[in-house]
Amino acid sequence: MAIQDKPQTTAQAHRTVFVDTFTDGLLGPDVPLLGPVRDGGYIVWNSTPGCWGPMITPSIRGGHEVCRPVAVDGAEVGDAIAIRIKDISVTSIATASGNDQPMEGRFNGDPYCAAVCPGCGTEWPETRLDGIGDTAVRCASCGADCTPFTFTNGYTIAFDEAHEVGVTLPRERAEELARDAARAAALPDNSVQNPILTFAPHDLVALATRLRPFLGQIGTSPSATIPDSHNAGDFGAFLVGAPHRYAMNAQDLQRHKTDGHLDIDAARAGAVLVCPVKVPGGGVYVGDMHALQGDGEIAGHTADVAGTVTLQVEVVKGLGIDGPVLFPVAEDLPFLARPLSDDERTRALALARRYGMPALEESLPISVVGTGPDLNSATDNGLARAAELLDMPVPEVANRATISGAIEIGRHPGVVQVTFRAPVERLERRGLLAYAVEQYGEVPRGG
Repeated sequence: MAIQDKPQTTAQAHRTVFVDTFTDGLLGPDVPLLGPVRDGGYIVWNSTPGCWGPMITPSIRGGHEVCRPVAVDGAEVGDAIAIRIKDISVTSIATASGNDQPMEGRFNGDPYCAAVCPGCGTEWPETRLDGIGDTAVRCASCGADCTPFTFTNGYTIAFDEAHEVGVTLPRERAEELARDAARAAALPDNSVQNPILTFAPHDLVALATRLRPFLGQIGTSPSATIPDSHNAGDFGAFLVGAPHRYAMNAQDLQRHKTDGHLDIDAARAGAVLVCPVKVPGGGVYVGDMHALQGDGEIAGHTADVAGTVTLQVEVVKGLGIDGPVLFPVAEDLPFLARPLSDDERTRALALARRYGMPALEESLPISVVGTGPDLNSATDNGLARAAELLDMPVPEVANRATISGAIEIGRHPGVVQVTFRAPVERLERRGLLAYAVEQYGEVPRGG
């Protein structure tokens, strides 16, 4: 349904909602929603750096510091919300990251969401910074070193003024930034995280790379209390049978999560992400902004940054999806999933007619997200979701992803994209065709 055809919004809904406050790392129906924003309206966020700063801030209970969720007017349970990512702008001038190692004795079963001070036993202790380096995070009550994580191999990376390239720094420069870490990280005013630049890691030096920012967390609120980093099938699996208060059984996890913790590098400016609504209003949230990342985020973490984000949101009534559906920008599509060029289509049509077929299937790309404890189960989940969405058997989805798409790794160990060209009539039946056409153009009719 086009935006102009939607029912009139309620009087209290806003055309634009600005967000500069954050959760304590938890998401769910007990977290109050901001807004509501109008159906078709905009949300502008000031996002904090993701993984590492919150990981060394044990008072944050979810592994990330995500923005407060926003209600979308008219979004009801069973609907979906289409999120157009209009802009992502990095504001940090530097960050630090690397492989992690959890510190035994400083958490109850899960270092991301159940931190414990090793000195006084306080759960989720408040902390203060004492100097720089990986022993700088101290319990505010007893003074013990209480960071739940340190690096096995880490780096500090600085960005140019245009935020187009970055270079990893030697020890002296990393320590200079560590002494002024909050400014270099551009931490938003309401952020409570300890900036990871404080640790000044410097194992990689003079390595240059490109920036292409995206959102590691973008989606809708789960229907039960879930630590934000665990709002996906892979990290969420750590909650099953856990010894802390956020433990869930596998069935409840599957029912309540929304897979907002994606770490899919295609969730960048220009993409459209369609997300399930599992609480009234949907509760759209973002966080964990990354300056860059290769597929798989194989180091476990990437370059977490602060920045500003502009989204446009639109309600898709009655879609009833269980997890996200992505329409990436065209250049992010796998080679085989890209729509045929005019020349390719002309040659394919001639070949079809040679074999007695008068026309080609009309199809456009779609990418269905799957998650699970490992990549095999995530792939099975994505195939099953795509099959249910488009009313086709799983083996057909597998064939289409093999010869007109790909299985791409979002995050190792268990987030994938099942991407393929789907029949236009199936997309139209589910109310998704307009987003595919918006991204990739009309399919020629009659041949």
